[in-house]
Amino acid sequence: MHFPKYRPRRLRSNKLIRDLVRENHLTVKDLIMPLFVRPGSGIRKEISTMPGNYQFSVDTLVEEVKELATLGIPGVILFGIPSTKDELGTEAYADDGIIQKAVRAIKKNVSDILIITDVCMCEYTNHGHCGYIKKDEKSGEYLIDNDETLKLLTKEALSHAEAGVDIVAPSDMMDGRVGAIRDILDDNGFDNIPIMSYAAKYASAYYGPFRDAAESPPCFGDRRSYQMDIPNSDEALREVSLDIDEGADIVMVKPALPYLDIIRLIKDNFDHPIAAYNVSGEFSMVKAAHQKGWLDEKAVAMETLMGIKRAGADIILTYWAKDAARWLSA
Repeated sequence: MHFPKYRPRRLRSNKLIRDLVRENHLTVKDLIMPLFVRPGSGIRKEISTMPGNYQFSVDTLVEEVKELATLGIPGVILFGIPSTKDELGTEAYADDGIIQKAVRAIKKNVSDILIITDVCMCEYTNHGHCGYIKKDEKSGEYLIDNDETLKLLTKEALSHAEAGVDIVAPSDMMDGRVGAIRDILDDNGFDNIPIMSYAAKYASAYYGPFRDAAESPPCFGDRRSYQMDIPNSDEALREVSLDIDEGADIVMVKPALPYLDIIRLIKDNFDHPIAAYNVSGEFSMVKAAHQKGWLDEKAVAMETLMGIKRAGADIILTYWAKDAARWLSA
């Protein structure tokens, strides 16, 4: 068909028609809210680089999760800020660790919301890296020992399961960690707990505000030896394939916006649920532009979330989850 018989604008002429033929739909059930929890009581400390987001103590976290549940948000992902940090990140897998306390408190006080926990070491180690550090005798450099890190991650995942978590989400990017976590969960009777793997997590500059929120910047070097190299896409397919083979139930792409092509590539090549993390830098730059009067935050946020959905994401982790839930219901 050709103009003038075929006029695509006919199907854009009013809202009712546009809604009728819309190809993708964003709902509150697509959204997961990231939350940060720290020791103490009565704490609701705004994160300066992420306006509208907070570090919570366990008691105020429970109240926040209650509100999120009333808005219909299906789940939260928790990041912990420990009371003490050490070389081995021992509070990550302590029975009385901050995440373990938070999971138990939410389970006791809130129903009908999923609790997902980030499984990583960076928030808990005094060096800020995502694993076990050893000194290379030849070079004198400090390196991340992949296989020793797996021992720590499995202990952390198991402690979260014992606390009552619904889904564990390893974000460290160590080789073999999904299989190791699957094995320890299954061996201890937690074969029903899904793994949401950060399968394609890039060494991105968009994480800056998160490191303020989680108080987890590396004390030396960077994370490029274990997070993915930014120019690579075929590598993402290999990483996703490996994680699925090891038992990942959901695979994640992080960040979302600069890697929409990766989301689509994975969608086209794997029959597996896909999560995408709309990360702190993507959120905060829109907040900053809105504060300057340069952008309409609501319009840009909803366009951003729809773009991530259109690329193929089934689940979106976003700091706009609470606001978007209200916008979608308005």
